[in-house]
Amino acid sequence: MIDRSELIINGELVAARSGRTFDNGNPATEELLGVAADAGPADLDAAVTAARHRFDRGSWSTDPALRAHCLRQLQTALQARIEQVREVLIAETGCTLSLSRLMQVEPVIADIGYVADLAESYAYEQALPDTTTLMGPASRVVRREPVGVVGAITPWNFPLMLNLVKVTGALAAGNTVVLKPAPDTPWTAALLGQIALEDTDLPPGVLNVVTSADHGIGAQLTAHRDVDLITFTGSTATGRAVMASAAGTVKRTFLELGGKSASIVLDDADLGAVVGLAASHICFHAGQGCALATRILVPRSRYTEAVDAAEAAVRAFPYGDPMDPANMMGPLISDRQRTRVLDYINVGRSEAKLVCGGERSPRHDRGFYVEPTLFVDVDPDARIAQEEIFGPVVTVLPFDDDDDAVAIANNSIYGLSGVVSSGSVERAMAVARRLRTGTVAVNNAHWLAPDSPFGGYKQSGLGRENGIPGFESFLEIKTIGYPPA
Repeated sequence: MIDRSELIINGELVAARSGRTFDNGNPATEELLGVAADAGPADLDAAVTAARHRFDRGSWSTDPALRAHCLRQLQTALQARIEQVREVLIAETGCTLSLSRLMQVEPVIADIGYVADLAESYAYEQALPDTTTLMGPASRVVRREPVGVVGAITPWNFPLMLNLVKVTGALAAGNTVVLKPAPDTPWTAALLGQIALEDTDLPPGVLNVVTSADHGIGAQLTAHRDVDLITFTGSTATGRAVMASAAGTVKRTFLELGGKSASIVLDDADLGAVVGLAASHICFHAGQGCALATRILVPRSRYTEAVDAAEAAVRAFPYGDPMDPANMMGPLISDRQRTRVLDYINVGRSEAKLVCGGERSPRHDRGFYVEPTLFVDVDPDARIAQEEIFGPVVTVLPFDDDDDAVAIANNSIYGLSGVVSSGSVERAMAVARRLRTGTVAVNNAHWLAPDSPFGGYKQSGLGRENGIPGFESFLEIKTIGYPPA
């Protein structure tokens, strides 16, 4: 059993005034997983006050060497306790052991080194050429300074990755942070806070973790007058609410929102292999990934071949107990999410042809499982081709030529990611450049890395995470003019 019923506020572990029990329906058990702190409005205010005090009165914002030192300590501590971190992550998310190693634990801990180095190497001050202004000659300098107090609101699908991306980026740039994780996954964030408290030299108030079952706590954070920036990952619907709430104080917002990405398989690609891999990718982590290419676009001239390849991959996809290394898909996060996915599958039955799957898993009498599911003959305007399902649901759509493929891919309110596969890299790159998305993988060469900016076009969000643009999103710009020497 996991038991974490404390908040980390102002550098101290503080018992919550109340606790909430959690049950995520993983296959091994549906009994109680543990107790998490259930913070109220006063707890959130205390966390923001601690962060505000430390930013305004401490040296954290002006000491890049200290920031790099503390981040490297955090990386070392997480590596030393990696199996404890993995155990908590798998228990509360249903992430499989294999996926934790591939994507959710080791790589994200390794990525801390990039932002730690950036904290020290970044040029926070740059001179502009001397000029003559209305007031006469002037020298000028452009400074980049921390924004201040950052409110970080994270989702439940990749909690360690997203907690670390937001927290370490904000801290590296010199901000203080209040982290509010999703109610479904409180323990990964609480453990992160505890490790930072016990194993690093982070000054009190720099990192504050507030877990709560109350979604109103997130709204309180976004509207708080002492919070200078909100970084949020979640649904587009909630992102709109975050923008509206933050507007009252005109605070900066970074939003990484939903997606309905397309995988375009051109007619000169190794169609069987590419479509099979594309269909498998959608089922990883039970389809609970915003950047997954859940629409597979295939040439009409090779449609039957593509459907056969997709069906073979979906039927064979290994799922079940997350602790079995052979499985690449575990349960959905909650009964609520399973109901949502099954509702979309029922919509799809009236819009397209269901080839396989579409039900609760008959192989598991416990756990929030949905069978890997394949729909074909999908119209580009169908709901299952337009709306984010967030489950293991694969859709296959035919196209006539490259122009048609681009038009179908761009026919979306979203623009987060995409994939293009072709026997010609030049042809694939030409298509990739026409996609209205923030990221594109060509011929399975993926973009995901700590120095790669990540974010979306259109209603997939605002701003970028990771890389120099992500780091700079946590900085303000100040221009100073002064008399030339």
